[in-house]
Amino acid sequence: MIDHGRFRGLPWDDFCAAVATGEIDTVMAAFVDMQGRLVGKRIPAEHFVDEVAEAGVHFCKYLLGTDMEMSTPSGFRLMNWDEGYGDWTLAIDRATLRRIPWLPGTALVLGDVVDSAGQLVDIAPRAILRRQVERARRLGWEPIMATELEFYLWDETYESVHQKGYQNLKTFGWYLEDYHLLQSSKAEPFYRQVRNQMREAGIPVIAAKGEAGPGQYEINLAHGPALEVADHHAIYKHGIKEMAFSHNLAVSFMAKPDHTLTGSSCHVHVSLWDRARNVPAFAGEVPNRPSLSEIGQQFLAGLVALSREWTLLVAPTINSYKRYASQSWAPVNIAWGYDNRTVGIRVVGKGAQVHIENRLPGADANPYLTLAAVLAAGLWGIEHRLSCPPPVEGNAYAQEDLPRVPCRLSEAIQLWEASEAAREAFGEEVVAHYLNAARVEQEAFDRVVTSWERQRYFERI
Repeated sequence: MIDHGRFRGLPWDDFCAAVATGEIDTVMAAFVDMQGRLVGKRIPAEHFVDEVAEAGVHFCKYLLGTDMEMSTPSGFRLMNWDEGYGDWTLAIDRATLRRIPWLPGTALVLGDVVDSAGQLVDIAPRAILRRQVERARRLGWEPIMATELEFYLWDETYESVHQKGYQNLKTFGWYLEDYHLLQSSKAEPFYRQVRNQMREAGIPVIAAKGEAGPGQYEINLAHGPALEVADHHAIYKHGIKEMAFSHNLAVSFMAKPDHTLTGSSCHVHVSLWDRARNVPAFAGEVPNRPSLSEIGQQFLAGLVALSREWTLLVAPTINSYKRYASQSWAPVNIAWGYDNRTVGIRVVGKGAQVHIENRLPGADANPYLTLAAVLAAGLWGIEHRLSCPPPVEGNAYAQEDLPRVPCRLSEAIQLWEASEAAREAFGEEVVAHYLNAARVEQEAFDRVVTSWERQRYFERI
């Protein structure tokens, strides 16, 4: 098991001492909404110590029933105008408390959304992942996970991007920079701040590199317990945008910011730790190449069986599906292979380090929902003792007989709605809530006339 040591956050006594001296004067109490964004309140630090840390933070429950524009769409059972949009509470998780070095005098803490009876609200993203972690532990496993998150750096401010109507934007660089040290050095003042201050904040950055597009970059976080990894991912994604703003730059985690650019992914790495035997559960019998145990094969079989039905959880927007393009480093099929980047699910490592890499999620995915989907599908495979299909060899892009990733959000909606396995794993309330959220997103897009349509049809039709 990995021990993050100094990445555990800020001990409560040390935090209180820093508040007493005025070193910390503000606490951001936050949770992640359906879109994967940090939302919450800024609280004077002394008031947080005296009252909020124990009592929690009240907020309008609409925050878990809104869309990207923070409107109040209909169709959500738990929050609507007839119900009155009451309050839920953010129950503080002190283990997540940490300094935020890029914001003076500031600490951040996350928590769980609870109702008036103090019970977890099932549709909250952190609760969804927490339930799957608890499920794994009941079966004797500790999920160990990690995320690789790609993004584009733009030589623009967020204001200039908006003023340009999100058109004709300038990437930070003009050529493909995959592993290029020279090109990434040009933005090193920014990237260095990200690496160093994330680690100061207790977010364990382990590597960073240029990616396959101009201005595209990837920063990897260390593997660890699933809930902790999702917390780190959410804080990192929020913090890098704040740091970009301070450098007069912009960062975007769109899955496909332009049809001419390589998409941005969120590869998810997963394995299980056998809690009773204190050994890795996926390690197979062949020591010198990737080899999965029977449990690892069943977990993998669950991913192959359910990833298509549950694509909605790892590809939540209209734009998500533009990323799935042949020979683009993004998968177009739901198949697996050994160390093969043309498949959707890759088995990598050897011996005790063997694990599964899910290449289907995009950078726009909610980390809690994404890790929950990967974990739940794998556990479903173990519980149902599924047999693993044979690995794909060679170029999976060219193999037409493989199951395909949904082509668009509307197809993913239909698959999610019909999935009995989703109801078994997450419950009817969760399925209905995220089904409505996806329909709201689809309907918003369907109403809009795009610039592509005007360019294509304005004169020539």
